[in-house]
Amino acid sequence: MAWAMRPYDQEREIPANRRVGRARGPYEWDWSLEVDGALALAPDFDSELKEPPASVSVPPMAWPEAPGLAARAAVRERERARARRARRIAALAVLVSLAAVVLFLSAFGAGDTPIVGGTTGPAPSQRLLPSGPPQPQIVAIRDTLRIQLPVNQARVTVIGYHASGTSALALEPVGSQANAGVFGRLVQRLLGNDGSGVRYYLLAGGLGPQTGGLDVGAPVDTDVYAPVDGTVIAISDRIVNGRAYGKRLDLQPSGNPGVVVSLVNIEIDPALTVGSSVVAARTKIGRVIDLSSVERAGLARYTNDVGQHVHLELHPAASLASP
Repeated sequence: MAWAMRPYDQEREIPANRRVGRARGPYEWDWSLEVDGALALAPDFDSELKEPPASVSVPPMAWPEAPGLAARAAVRERERARARRARRIAALAVLVSLAAVVLFLSAFGAGDTPIVGGTTGPAPSQRLLPSGPPQPQIVAIRDTLRIQLPVNQARVTVIGYHASGTSALALEPVGSQANAGVFGRLVQRLLGNDGSGVRYYLLAGGLGPQTGGLDVGAPVDTDVYAPVDGTVIAISDRIVNGRAYGKRLDLQPSGNPGVVVSLVNIEIDPALTVGSSVVAARTKIGRVIDLSSVERAGLARYTNDVGQHVHLELHPAASLASP
């Protein structure tokens, strides 16, 4: 049966489910044992079925920055951004400068320096007249040996180097390579001009060192002069396809007994004999002949003629190999 309100509650007219107006006292409840008591004693199944909360890791809290740190970090970031912009501008300036140099080289060539060799237009009229010996001018080097230009500068049409056999010694060209690529011309311009005014071409083909053979282009009958100081040690026929075409001249350079300078594509001057002494750029040794009927000259690619020339090689004295 339900509990009856106690006389104390009736007298005060205070509901049994409200707290009595005392500082510290029990609650008075109006409840039924059959209903309220059963619900009150029912186990908390929900709390038993719930999984216990799992532990999780959270990132540590950031320490508060000291006053002024944020401002200094912003300043550093701005400085880094300015440095990056400066590097990009510098790189762009370098690229623009390189492009300007390439355009300059393409537009103006090698400049106003007098050029020996590399002429592709028709030979001027003075090339058809006797011109005398050349001015002393070095065109190639081998160790301490200096090879002088064997033809008067006014008669030179073009200068080229090519491979000329495995026994030929490599020569070091003097001047600038006229058929170098864009990068090669840029490097030559940045490294500076040697002041020689000589331009040469590298020709493809052949065996041995790429600069083993030196061709100095000149019209037929142009006088040829000794390229070194020395002595004539041999004069022989130049054989092409079983026939003699001109002569071969072997010179022993003074002070360089280990090598021999050989010249072909020339007709020997009658005054020259074995044992004769020669002086570079002063002693006439012969004249240029025409071999276009039996050989195709690589120099013809860079001239308006058939590429007539005097050919020069350097060999070890022990070999005396034919060119």
